[in-house]
This record gives sequence, C-alpha cells and structure tokens, in this order.
Amino acid sequence: MINKRSAGILLPISSLPSKYGIGTLGKEAYNFADFLVKARQSYWQVLPIGHTSYGDSPYQCFSSFAGNPYFIDLDLLEEEGLLDKKDLKGIKVKDASHVDYGYLYETRYPLLHKAFMNGRDKYPDEFNKFVNENKWLPDYALFMAVKKHFGMKSWLEWPDMDIRLRRYEAMERYKSELADDIYFYEFIQFLFFRQFHELKKYVNDKGIKIIGDLPIYIAMDSCEVWAAPEEFMLDQELRIPKEVAGVPPDYFSKDGQLWGNPLYDWDHMRSNGFKWWIERIDGVSKCFDVIRIDHFRGFEEFWAVPYGEKNAKKGRWCKGPSKEFVSVLMNWFINVDFIAEDLGIIDDKVTDLLNFSGFPGMRVLEFGMNDDGSSYHNVHNHKKNCVCYIATHDNDPIVGWLKKAKKKDLEYAKLIYGFNDKGDCADALIRAGMSSISVLFIAQLQDYLGLSSEATMNVPGTLGNWRWRAKKGDLSPTLAAKIAKLTHGFARDPKPLK
Repeated sequence: MINKRSAGILLPISSLPSKYGIGTLGKEAYNFADFLVKARQSYWQVLPIGHTSYGDSPYQCFSSFAGNPYFIDLDLLEEEGLLDKKDLKGIKVKDASHVDYGYLYETRYPLLHKAFMNGRDKYPDEFNKFVNENKWLPDYALFMAVKKHFGMKSWLEWPDMDIRLRRYEAMERYKSELADDIYFYEFIQFLFFRQFHELKKYVNDKGIKIIGDLPIYIAMDSCEVWAAPEEFMLDQELRIPKEVAGVPPDYFSKDGQLWGNPLYDWDHMRSNGFKWWIERIDGVSKCFDVIRIDHFRGFEEFWAVPYGEKNAKKGRWCKGPSKEFVSVLMNWFINVDFIAEDLGIIDDKVTDLLNFSGFPGMRVLEFGMNDDGSSYHNVHNHKKNCVCYIATHDNDPIVGWLKKAKKKDLEYAKLIYGFNDKGDCADALIRAGMSSISVLFIAQLQDYLGLSSEATMNVPGTLGNWRWRAKKGDLSPTLAAKIAKLTHGFARDPKPLK
C-alpha cells in the first residue's frame, strides 16, 4: 500500500539519454537513479518494457513477459567481452532527441546476434537457471523464430497452417529446424533480464521504487494469443477475433479509439481461477515494485467492437469479471502495490470497484481545467488515496496543452494556479501537484524541463510516437536541487534534508 506522502518522475527507459539511439539499461539509467536521489524522489515510473511490435508502442508487444531487446546496453556487453569496441563504431546517432526505430531495427539485431555468438557458451549455469525459471520463454523464442522465418509476418499470416494452429508435428519440426534462432531469442532475453535486475537492485538500494505499467490488453500478434488461444474470444478454428478492444466516442475522439486487441474469454478464465492472469502479473511483479493497471475500468465493463470495423463507434458494453477478479489480485499478490488507471468514462460501478480494491486511482491536472471547478481532477477535489499527475504519457506536457487550450480553460487555469503566461505555467502546475492531498505526485520529466508539444510521448490513434528522449545535460544538478526543494517544501521527501 502506498501510504507515505511522496513524489516521483515519469521517464520511460527509451527516453533516457544515450549515444546509441535509444535509452538503455546502462550507465545513464544508473545516473538517473542518482538524479532521483538528489531530487528527493521516491519513485521512478516507466512505461511497459516489453518487446515492441509494429508501431513501436510499448502497449502492443510480442509478449507479455519478454523484455525489449533495444534496451540491452551495448557498452555493458562490450565490458563483458561480448562485443568489441570496433563493433560500436559508426552506430552513434546524430539526432539524440528522438528514437529512430527504423535505424534501430536495421543495426541493433546484428550486434545482438554477434553478442549471442560470443556469449552463447559463456554462462551455462546462469543461462540454464534463467530458462528453467521462466516457463514462458520456450513459446516466446519459438514464436519469434518462426516469425523471423516467415519474414516477421503476423502469426495469422503464416503460410503454414500447421504451425499457426500449433499442431504437434509442426511444433517439433520447427523446434529442430530453427534451433539456432530459438537459442538466440532465449539468449537475448537472458541478457535483458540480467541487466534489468542489476539495475533494479541498484535503484532499490538507493531507496527508489519502480512503477511499471501493465497494459490491460495484449497484441493480437503476440506469443500469448498464439500459444493460448482458448483464453481469448477467437474463432477457435481460424483464430480470428470475434470482437476487439477499444473505447467508445467521447470528448477526446468522435470515432472512439479502436485498439484492435483481442478480448479475453472471461468465462474460460474464471473456470481455471484466472491462472493466465496470475502468471502474467507474477512475471511483471518481479520487475516492478508498483504496478499501474492500465484501463482498470475494463475489469468492470469493456467496449467490444465487431472485428473488421474501421473505428470504435459500433460497439457494445460487456460485463467484465469485476470484484471476483479483483479479489484474486488482492488475495494472491498481497505484497504488490497497485495503481488503478481509472481514466475515461467512469461511472458508479467503476467507482465502486475501485473503492472495493482499495487501489489508488489517478487524478490528472490537465483534465481538471473546467471553469466551474467540479471535476474530480481539479486539485481542490483530490482525495488522499490517489496519484496526482500533471499529465500522462498520452497528453501534451502542460506548456503544450496550454498553447492549445480554449480561452476559458486558459483563463481558469491562470486564476486557479496563479501563473501569468505560458512560460511559468509548468512551475505553477508542479507546485499545485506537489500541494495536492494525494499520497503520491508524479510529473513527467518534460514538465520539469518546461517542454512543449514537441516532447509529447504519445498522441493516441496516430503513428510515429514513443520517440522523445531527454538529452544528457537535462539531468543537471541545478534541476535536481530545484526539485528537491519543492519536494521537501511540500512534505513529499523520503527523509528530512540535512
């Protein structure tokens, strides 16, 4: 339970500074942990760390368990003798402000394969232990090897129906024919989690806890849907979804949001005690100290859109597993802290489920700028058991939001939060969030840096996202000292300043 008044910073691993095109689990991640300590923070929030697929979204991954190979730090591999210094020459990117995923796809895997060839026999006991402890790994590695064999096509488009349907003879044949590729995908996961858990230990030893996201849905083109189709609402002969996930039209989108993820067969999941979910959350809990459950309202009711629709207008609300499932989370994971992402269309039933769980919900200051002050996102309407944000990764930093704000919303924000122009609005909203009665305040690093829309992490419903990165000089001692004073001044620091 998050019960101590505290603060943290949201910075995805991909957004860390680095010289190789994307943030990694190396030196700059350790430097950021040190920065958090100097800034008197208690939490580091990251986005999902999974192996991303088409569109590079961390919410659409090839596996619920596997880590993102791009996050494996190359300098650490060089230190271990898995790469040579000459291997790293010529791959430094010129534009350090944004991730170029196309360039990464072309250049990173050849390096990781070389590290695999140099290290495949270097850690026999440690590697075997890793394989034995991660029961998801064989299916994932076979899935990725077959995808590579078929030109990275979605498993629904694999030309061999026998492997699509996981028939025994085909499974055994591909395991034999693709043994080297299977070993490669297992090995890079070994490297990822080796680096990740070393970093996590360093962060935790510094007194910082990691908040990680758990997407409620998983990608159709994922190992889990291929390996366990019975857990999803699919045509069990062709494996095609009957309906897919999304949210209906609202204030933010007249067409709604069509996510396209397969929906869960909650009746089947209920019949085996939600075993699939227990295993999934157990895996995530080994990586994060606090789990933010994405789209929490989907456990009460979820929007189901007929497969093949071009938008989310035509859909229906379906009953979720509600308190029966949440009780399983509460009783099974008694040592795990959860945050419920309770944004979107929230009715009394969702509120009742959140109150039943005891999980803190979210309050987003950008959503509370209505001029009658009635929104529960307004800082004056917060409660203790919630997490206050200025904005989430799906929103503009506050400077960008205010540049686009309606005149009446801008005038209201100036009145309530006490700033005169857009130049000082970020500091004003940070002070407001720090002052909230909420038990935890989280700000994106972009807001501490006073950045605008160019630093938005994701614009829902569009491509070309997840690219913003911090520059090395952004994490300055001056900024850390400023955040530390604010954190202490609003009684959110982990211990008194000396």
